[in-house]
Amino acid sequence: MLVGYALWSPSGSGSGSGRTTGAEHRLTAGPGPSSAPAASSPAPAAPSSSASASPSPSASPSASASAKPGATAKGTPKPPGRPAAGPTSAPAGKRLITVVNRTSKTVWAVVTNTPVYPAGHKLAPGQSVSVTVANNWGGRIWGRTGCATTAASHCASGDCTSVCDGANPPTTLGEFTFDAYAGMDFYDVSMVDGSNLPMYINVSHTTTTDPVSAAGCYKGVCTTAIDCPSAMRQMSGGQEIGCKPPCAAFGGDTYCCRGAWAGREHCVPSKWPVDYTQVFKRAEPYAYSYAFDDSATMACKGACYYKVTFGTTAGT
Repeated sequence: MLVGYALWSPSGSGSGSGRTTGAEHRLTAGPGPSSAPAASSPAPAAPSSSASASPSPSASPSASASAKPGATAKGTPKPPGRPAAGPTSAPAGKRLITVVNRTSKTVWAVVTNTPVYPAGHKLAPGQSVSVTVANNWGGRIWGRTGCATTAASHCASGDCTSVCDGANPPTTLGEFTFDAYAGMDFYDVSMVDGSNLPMYINVSHTTTTDPVSAAGCYKGVCTTAIDCPSAMRQMSGGQEIGCKPPCAAFGGDTYCCRGAWAGREHCVPSKWPVDYTQVFKRAEPYAYSYAFDDSATMACKGACYYKVTFGTTAGT
């Protein structure tokens, strides 16, 4: 298994290179990060995954407890912190992916196998970009930060040395394989390669209940900033730009799951001297924290739409 890559794909790779057709994107400007109160919703465990086995359909989860924003009186300004509404539908046979920047910094959003890739699309705080992709699209989404002029030049985090399907660690990745098995998509947030931005994913246009609330909460635990140990901090120009994975920070067979620690049976973080995967799990309980963190794989039935948010739950 290649660390940081999507686990499910009919061809054995989550990148979906060359399969996207008719992709287009539109920018939506809006106000800054949300100040709405956090909401939480319980969700069942995501289906178990394996790089060599086909996944099984998951049971239909329980209804989400996410609260819908209340209506405002005529002539009353909308509450601050909500991005302006973007496109809400896609042509038949297409899907809609919306990427939202709810952080306080400029983010260059990368969506592989679309016009947004590889240079990325510049998103100021509160802005979003919508991308229409094919029903069989597969790829990755991440954000670059601290870019010199454009994401095609040098960026402090989320960078690549050339055209690539993933970024140099530490980078938070959203991973997707559409129409992968029995009419289901599989997707996840991965911090296997560390993290440079908080990220959560919501689904819509489906009968599947979203396991993550609109505010970024999962089973009652919400998305927060990573409290990164000093030894794992990635620094640039005196600023912390990300949190490195244990292997990159400490090396050795144990934290890199090599030698006697190799493979699913032996790569068990609870047996490490210190379980550093909890650094990521405490911040984003739904995310992959190491290569075999299979409960982090999520499924969506049908022609699902996706919203990928860079940011933490409001107020955290």
